[in-house]
Amino acid sequence: MNQTQDYDIIIFTLSRWDSPISSPSLSLAKEFAKHNRVFYIDHPYSFKDFLKERNQAEVKQRTKALLLGKDAYKTLHQFSSNLIAVTTQLTLPVNFLPKGSLYNTLSRYNDNIVFKAIRNIIKDFSVKKFIFINAFDPYFCRQFPEDIQPFRTVYQSMDDLSQVTYTAKHGIALEADIIKKYDITLTTSKELTRLKLQHSPSVYYHPNAADISIFGKTISEKFERPKELIGFEDKKIIGYTGNIESRIDYQLLQKVIETHQDKLICMVGPITTDEHESIGLKKYKNVILIGPKKITELPQYLQYFDCTLIPFKKNILTKSIYPLKINEYLSAGKAVVATNFSEDIEGFGNVIYIGKDTDEFVDKIAIAINSNRQEQVSQRVAFAQTNTWTARVESFWEIIHESTKK
Repeated sequence: MNQTQDYDIIIFTLSRWDSPISSPSLSLAKEFAKHNRVFYIDHPYSFKDFLKERNQAEVKQRTKALLLGKDAYKTLHQFSSNLIAVTTQLTLPVNFLPKGSLYNTLSRYNDNIVFKAIRNIIKDFSVKKFIFINAFDPYFCRQFPEDIQPFRTVYQSMDDLSQVTYTAKHGIALEADIIKKYDITLTTSKELTRLKLQHSPSVYYHPNAADISIFGKTISEKFERPKELIGFEDKKIIGYTGNIESRIDYQLLQKVIETHQDKLICMVGPITTDEHESIGLKKYKNVILIGPKKITELPQYLQYFDCTLIPFKKNILTKSIYPLKINEYLSAGKAVVATNFSEDIEGFGNVIYIGKDTDEFVDKIAIAINSNRQEQVSQRVAFAQTNTWTARVESFWEIIHESTKK
């Protein structure tokens, strides 16, 4: 298949387009939109979500679509006129139900909500040929009705669902089912590739990447010092961006905080679990919790970081993780210190510092800060430029082309 621009892309994703967290789905969508029409279907809001979040701006702007099915499309001109966000009507909360006929019946109801949105896209935009990508949301769209026939169905596996109680309840069986039924499965880590090959031979390693156009600004532009960092000009800054949640090794982080008391630890991202309370993270005077920021705001903070961290636990869950932040940090030219939590992270050993135990991790932070040179910055950026979303989309089309030969 050479004329890739002839195909529309419909992406059904777990990440909504206006989420404050970096989203591989949106990054792929923006890259596809350079040459293809892309319809980005947000993860549906349930009635429970709507009642809980109805006063939030993100929900208010979607109210007509959620309740009435009107104004369901939003062209994301800030990214591309080819990229259209789609909101479905409200679905039913079903994950609390046990496996069985009731769960299956209500899941089919939810599926029909999404299929209705797809039918509307096909009709309203005269879609002829399209590729459907389910980005890590196997609770929906595992089996298509006869009147909706994508050219190819692609499932994207990004994490080990078995390691989180909420997703494991139904997700393990549902993901196995979708991988068996879809034409192609893309996995973001080598461990996930091994795990998913047991369900289908059409599984391809397709890791995350970085948006160089955003994170490269850390080097190419000069930003004002963020207000939260004013008054700390005399301190070296150890930075972290992303969710503050269960993947972080808080005992390790505590050791970093207490060993490097002469430095500032700046964490940019939402707190999504309460594990940080085990070390009393908020009590430390050399720790600043910035809260969530848009991806476009991260370079302003990264520019003032002297070192960046990926302080993840080493367990079954993180063994399957290829974090977005690794290439984001590197494309910003930043020194990175990480634990050896996955095979994928060890593949970055020539351009990052890997701490194999607590003491080594803590020591390498000082080494990373004190030995930082322009030559290393250039090496990091060059490495990150091999892991761009442009490269990932090129790989995607190669996989699609290969699948047509089978």
